[in-house]
Amino acid sequence: MMTIMKSKPAKSPTASRKEATHERIVEVASRAIRRSGYGGTGVADIMKEAGLTHGGFYAHFESRDALLAEAGDRAGADSVALVARIAAGAPKGQALQALMDAYLSPEHVASIENGCPVCALGSEMPRQAPEVRHAATLRIKEVIDLFARQMPDWGQPRAHEQAMAMVCALIGTTMLARAVDDPTLSAALCAATRKHLNPAAQ
Repeated sequence: MMTIMKSKPAKSPTASRKEATHERIVEVASRAIRRSGYGGTGVADIMKEAGLTHGGFYAHFESRDALLAEAGDRAGADSVALVARIAAGAPKGQALQALMDAYLSPEHVASIENGCPVCALGSEMPRQAPEVRHAATLRIKEVIDLFARQMPDWGQPRAHEQAMAMVCALIGTTMLARAVDDPTLSAALCAATRKHLNPAAQ
């Protein structure tokens, strides 16, 4: 039996413009929360950076928390997609090493605005609205699952446990490496974690 696909009605130009504007706001907000934190990100600033008036905000979001949840989800989705690309592009058996190297790279440590949102926002997440925390939780689970799939014993309970430990180590190290004002210490923290997570390098 053949299934007949019904064509979707064409979107009106007004709807398309509104969707594009919505996307622009979320994209700006996803960078802003990583750069300035949840508490340091105001609606007026986001709308201004997006080239829009403050008054137009409520045409797109019910509340500031709704925007923060969507922005956090976008930042998380970007991070998950990057992890997946790095893993897929690594030589066979080297995905974990590639992920670790990327996460602890000087470029990632310096790139708060475009890097992993958990590293940028982790300490603030417990105090956020439920929808903001829920969006973050789903993306954290996705990242852990992607790491688990790269483990040699993928499919066994231990693989998931190892992935959780590795993700925690990478996030914690990156947060500390960003926190200190000593570049030498920052690099040493990353090197120590890389060595600890890769016994072959010891």
